[in-house]
Amino acid sequence: MEENRKIRLGISIGDLNGIGCEVALKTFEDSRMLDFCTPVIFASNKTISYQMKELNMSIVFNGVPTASKAIDNKLNIVNVWKEVPRINFGEATEEGGKYALKSLKAAVDSLKKGEIDVLVTAPINKNNIQSEEFKFPGHTDFLAQELQGESLMFMVTESLKVGLLTDHVAVKDVSAAIIPRLIRDKINTIEKSLMMDFGIRKPKIALLGINPHSGDNGVIGKEDDEVLKPVIQEMSNMGHLVYGPYSADSFFGSDGYKKFDAILAAYHDQGLIPFKTISFGQGVNYTAGLDKVRTSPDHGTAYEIAGKGVADESSFKEAVFMALKIFKNRTEYQELTKDILKKQRLKRER
Repeated sequence: MEENRKIRLGISIGDLNGIGCEVALKTFEDSRMLDFCTPVIFASNKTISYQMKELNMSIVFNGVPTASKAIDNKLNIVNVWKEVPRINFGEATEEGGKYALKSLKAAVDSLKKGEIDVLVTAPINKNNIQSEEFKFPGHTDFLAQELQGESLMFMVTESLKVGLLTDHVAVKDVSAAIIPRLIRDKINTIEKSLMMDFGIRKPKIALLGINPHSGDNGVIGKEDDEVLKPVIQEMSNMGHLVYGPYSADSFFGSDGYKKFDAILAAYHDQGLIPFKTISFGQGVNYTAGLDKVRTSPDHGTAYEIAGKGVADESSFKEAVFMALKIFKNRTEYQELTKDILKKQRLKRER
């Protein structure tokens, strides 16, 4: 990253018929946000102009051919397409999915090239985006293919962080998917993220049980005793601060989560229902474990309110701030570890 320029924050626009454009534009309608980063939306001048007209918004923006040409202190639009896609607010259309994918691919390509530093993705419709080029259950799996590292779906706020052992997996397939290697990998990924991305030196992690009451000693299933517990013990013996498995039904209600830096849930709804109940509107979906930073708001396309101008941009704004914070923390962590490794090398050479 060149010195003396702001962090470039890329935005993939999501489904044009949802609230993605609205929450992104509302976030940067506040010109003070331009003090923190240089936003780059991947869409087209005409599409953004149309959205602003329909939403009765007026924001001065700068059209650029590539993100590398983005100008600080302005909202920048990369013209990914020249045509004018049809927009039907509130409808799940093939065209909506097509342009969501165009925006996402262009943004990820720019991220890989280093033209933008971080990426915030507006919500997609996981059904209409499916195509020969996109056969994934969501952003996380697509990014895992495109970027380097081991991905982890990580829902985060300042005070609550929930990762998932399995994310977009059918409930009937969850138990079979949770194997010792997966558990070890996810623990290592979440621990590394807490250290590198959030500045927590010795993270303390709780694992939730797979079965009700963590199996009740095998009465309600043997997976917790035979799969989870041995790995937790193994990781604990290696010095990791990993605890559990805890019964999920009482863990959040009793404020048990406040004793840990992060919680690793067995499956999607086990982790996301309590997370969104506690933090809805303030939560951020972060894809941890990859070599690039990507965040997203904790809501979907919200077709029912699309085009009405009433969408709340709070979660999208939090996703912006979280991406910037993680990027800065990573940069500091890399500098610190680089200095430590250099000192260790010099010490050995002496």
